[in-house]
Amino acid sequence: MTLPTDPDRTNHNGRSSRTDSQTPDSRTRHEKYRDLLEILRGLGKTAVAYSGGVDSTFLLAAAKEAPVEELVAMTMKRPYIPQWELAEAEEFIQQLGVEHQVVELPVDEEVRNNVVNRCYYCKSSTFGYFREQLEKMGFDTLVDGTNADDTQEYRPGLRAIRENKVRSPLQEAGLTKPEIRALSREMGLPDWDKPANTCLVTRIPYNTLVRDEDLRLIEQAEYYLMKQGFRQVRVRKHDDLARIEVEPEMVARLLEPGTASTITSHLKELGFRYVSLDLEGYKTGKMDQAILKNSK
Repeated sequence: MTLPTDPDRTNHNGRSSRTDSQTPDSRTRHEKYRDLLEILRGLGKTAVAYSGGVDSTFLLAAAKEAPVEELVAMTMKRPYIPQWELAEAEEFIQQLGVEHQVVELPVDEEVRNNVVNRCYYCKSSTFGYFREQLEKMGFDTLVDGTNADDTQEYRPGLRAIRENKVRSPLQEAGLTKPEIRALSREMGLPDWDKPANTCLVTRIPYNTLVRDEDLRLIEQAEYYLMKQGFRQVRVRKHDDLARIEVEPEMVARLLEPGTASTITSHLKELGFRYVSLDLEGYKTGKMDQAILKNSK
């Protein structure tokens, strides 16, 4: 998984370059990757909080290549994590040959009640438990896949990262999401173009009780749509109504008479009474727009 030599920058000194947020970063992605490896080599025995997403997959592969002194991947298993995503994560871990610990945790009360800052409580309890395990194992550092772009969105979980002293090497190295995808492709990682995903609780409006049966219903509906060729998909649940979001360029395809009727019938069989399509299409953080607007 070693990267090719960067032809544009031949005099890089390997220094960990963390640029000021106000200063444009002129480093190439390959320079940033070398900085990332240097950061990782200094972390000692390291545990990667591994979700199976693009960022944590890339970070785990980089940690193995660095290499760190000792490496383990830790994955949270809760009812709101899609089962297919956990299966994909386990498959990649086996291919990479890294020790993997899957930790099954209960749903926090704040997450169950779907409060606005639910991500904070989820990450706080998750990282807190991971830290307890690491201390028993004699490990030094817990890292996560937060990247340089993540501070631009509504991310209440970032507070939990700081409080639990979790390192974010991708962010420290200044790596953005497009750069991580490009590097992942060059490294031959299987999910370099995997669509962004979030936990299933994000499909339910804030301050609405989260029931396990609703999570399974949403998961089954989204998995079905993905199997129909809609890669970036969300099924938002509003009581007994499903509001489907797909990429804007895929909206017309979903509206085709045969496709629309087939999908509608299947989602009703799963348990929805009404099935609707969001004509605006998928947009990241759509459920957070009201929060961001009120915070200004």
